[in-house]
Amino acid sequence: MQTTIKRIILVLLTLVLCETGTIVTYAQTNSQALHNAKQQLQQQQKLVEQKAQEKQTVNKEIEQIQQELQSLYTFITQNKESMANTQKKIDATNQLIEKKKEEIVALEDKILARKGIMKQRAVALQQNDSLSLVINLFFESDSISEFIQRASAASALMDADKDILTAQKEDLQKIEDDKKEIDRQEQRLEEDQNVLAKQQAELNQNLQKRQQALTAMQQKLSQIVQQMALAEQEKAGIESQMKDMQAKIASEAATAKAQPVSAPAQSKPAAAVKGKEMYVSASAYTASCAGCSGVTTMGYNLKANPNLKIIAVDPSVIPLGSKVWVEGYGEAIAGDTGGAIKGHKIDVFMPTQSQALAWGRRTVKVIIMQ
Repeated sequence: MQTTIKRIILVLLTLVLCETGTIVTYAQTNSQALHNAKQQLQQQQKLVEQKAQEKQTVNKEIEQIQQELQSLYTFITQNKESMANTQKKIDATNQLIEKKKEEIVALEDKILARKGIMKQRAVALQQNDSLSLVINLFFESDSISEFIQRASAASALMDADKDILTAQKEDLQKIEDDKKEIDRQEQRLEEDQNVLAKQQAELNQNLQKRQQALTAMQQKLSQIVQQMALAEQEKAGIESQMKDMQAKIASEAATAKAQPVSAPAQSKPAAAVKGKEMYVSASAYTASCAGCSGVTTMGYNLKANPNLKIIAVDPSVIPLGSKVWVEGYGEAIAGDTGGAIKGHKIDVFMPTQSQALAWGRRTVKVIIMQ
């Protein structure tokens, strides 16, 4: 009787230990998934911060370009004002040029008229030389006073001829000077116009370049804003998944503690199986855990075939593809691997989470059949 009670107590302790191992194994799996989710969240947070910095940099570049554009607009306005002032000077100079041209025409007409007078004077002098003119004045005069008056008049006429010649020379020289001044003014105005036009062309070219740069920066800013919004959405999605995962871990852990444990039936005695024997630490997993793809390393689809007998192994200990016999599990295929499966450890596949929890963690015999 006492021996029976001891056996019952031993079985109960074994079941409790198996259940504890199952909870620990499942908790470790979910903890790993939660850890991966936290890493993804950190990466998304870094991405959001990076995009925020890029946005700030682009905004500064846009602000600088806008300041440069404002300066260019100011320069263009000033240049236009300078061109307007130059145009006023051009108009005034053109008026001056036209006035001088009119004066030249008047002087040329005046010179032409003087030529007629001078021609008549020359003919008169040829007909009467100076001595004959004096004799005629003497004999034709009725008195000494009349002679003096006629001599004074003749002298005045001869002096007038000299004045006409002098004025003629001065007017001709003034015409030449005015023409030269007109040429200088026209050349100077043309140079000023060319300089201002060149400045205006350069300013327009710079303005176009700055406008193109501003457009490019605005497009880049729009892309960064879109990327930030997408990163924020992904971040919110990961946070929501983490909350659901944490709630699921708490719920399933509570369910696992309350669920009775039953040991699976052994399909075949070890004595009937031949091959290389070893003892390993065995845990259990399912295809429905968070982050599980359901496809093993060797391509078995566990979600589509939940009744497959598959174990995850360390290929350096148990070769992939081997047919094995696992104590308490039966015959299976070594068709999967796992990040935590190193050395003499295996992970047996169970169709449901409740069966995986019931398996727990235990030390079992494994026979590599082939």
